[in-house]
Amino acid sequence: MAVPVIDLSKLEGTERAAMMAEIASACQEWGFFQLVNHGIPLDLLDRVKKVCSECYKMEREEGFKDSKAVQLLNDIIDSGEACKTLDDVDWEDVFILQDDHQWPSNPLQFKETMKEYRLELKKLAEKMLNILEDNLGLSKGYIKQTFSGNGNHNPFFGTKVSHYPPCPRPDRVGGLRNHTDAGGLILLFQDDKVGGLQVLKNGQWFDVQPLANTIVINIGDQIEVISNGRYKSAWHRVLASANGNRRSVASFYNPALEAMIEPAVISGGGKIEKGYPRFVFGDYMEVYAKQKFMDKELRFQSIGIN
Repeated sequence: MAVPVIDLSKLEGTERAAMMAEIASACQEWGFFQLVNHGIPLDLLDRVKKVCSECYKMEREEGFKDSKAVQLLNDIIDSGEACKTLDDVDWEDVFILQDDHQWPSNPLQFKETMKEYRLELKKLAEKMLNILEDNLGLSKGYIKQTFSGNGNHNPFFGTKVSHYPPCPRPDRVGGLRNHTDAGGLILLFQDDKVGGLQVLKNGQWFDVQPLANTIVINIGDQIEVISNGRYKSAWHRVLASANGNRRSVASFYNPALEAMIEPAVISGGGKIEKGYPRFVFGDYMEVYAKQKFMDKELRFQSIGIN
């Protein structure tokens, strides 16, 4: 059993129905899948790899050596406590890219390359949302309309650039703790050489295998709510590794903070019997910030409004 790999080039051909069924199955059974032939230019992906790796070396690497994770790991190694682990920190260097935020200045090509990449990823995200809508029996544009607060706001689109440097004791600390993603749809361009990403299915952890030039898609909590649990946001994690510096570029297509989220209205006017609450996404994010690594069911229970 492995995380599904789906060829998006079949979307416009005679195999469209089979591909749509593959995506529906992946969303229901895994909450994760990998896309090949997704339409993102391969030369752009090569440039993204290059500028992100260079940015880490030029602006981030030295700072990580003084990070809380490094200091705490050194402390428990020096203490000689053989069984002690770090359960509340991640072996991860991370920064966020948003259009209105300050961006790294090195290398010189970073901003131009990543702006181009984000434009392409946003288009791919909206194409994938249309596919999910089709499979769920929702009208085209329903999810984007919901995420925008019925057109009154812009959906949030952010990009998280992470590196997981070589860890001297990966048995003592994780790269990124077990969690589900709070938002809508996540599009990940992961390292094609250094693995570590795993997804939980039926109580077992499965590797999301590094495959060159693929985009990993995973379902966030808000799609789970809109689909009324038909599609599930999956628990996932990143393992630390003693070998290699894992690069991860994750883009998040999320609701605006003001957007009202609830199980969807089915085409034709009927309603799904609701198994999830109705809430404002910004309120959910306040809970998520405190409970990211806890059971998502507790977040849903605490946030509902009438």
